Amino acid sequence: MRPFFLPGEGGQRFCLFHAPQTQPRGAVIYLHPFAEEMNKSRRMAALQARAMAEAGYAVLQIDLLGCGDSAGDFSDATWQAWQSDVLLAYRWLRTQTQAPLTLWGLRAGCLVAASVASQLPEAVSFIFWHPVISGKQHWQQFMRLKMAGELASGNAKGVTEQLRNQLAAGQAVEIAGYSVSPSLAEGLASAILQAPIEHVGKLSWFELSVKDDTELTPVSQKRIGQWQDAGFEVYSSVVRGPAFWQTTEVEEAQELIKATLAVLKDRE
Repeated sequence: MRPFFLPGEGGQRFCLFHAPQTQPRGAVIYLHPFAEEMNKSRRMAALQARAMAEAGYAVLQIDLLGCGDSAGDFSDATWQAWQSDVLLAYRWLRTQTQAPLTLWGLRAGCLVAASVASQLPEAVSFIFWHPVISGKQHWQQFMRLKMAGELASGNAKGVTEQLRNQLAAGQAVEIAGYSVSPSLAEGLASAILQAPIEHVGKLSWFELSVKDDTELTPVSQKRIGQWQDAGFEVYSSVVRGPAFWQTTEVEEAQELIKATLAVLKDRE
């Protein structure tokens, strides 16, 4: 594992490169989830990246602008800047290997991956871990954290409207310790997990459940059908494991790591 900084607009981006010991079988860029979900997911992302590298894949993790150890505050982040960071990561990874490309996203990271894929000059495949399908719904759920915090003080009434008014006035909003700019909120709320028209490839869609014999939700099945209609070859599965991006303690989903590796190898 090699940590380094990539020069980008507005400062440097922190990256971790997991190089295989042999000629790469594939090239993978990991895109982290939104806000606190990123911190909760660090261990699982690291475990999966190491396992991929040991299996022969070159994996690049990048902290997007304002996140993790990259430059800027969260309030500096915009949806467009995050898309540009993916392109930055892509260009660097292509200096290391020309192996087939996969964008691996977790939660809102899947939205970033899907939204930027059409800007890439080549075919791309995807691995989605419990993807956010609607950015609008994800943003509304995030705003509810603010409402929950205000309930304790009895000031919850009108919180959502207040946040919307602040954003409409061009002001950042503070939610759960994260200052979110209007452009990031708008970009996230507008994002939909749609298949890119160009560069049709393969999609592996994983969801997690602690229950046995769980099926994908109808919403997920409908979205997967749309990717299939767009020409993507889709593999989908519900894997047993905790929703580690939201648990209080750091947890692992070992079956997800094994299933993801198996899918990567099956693609070859």
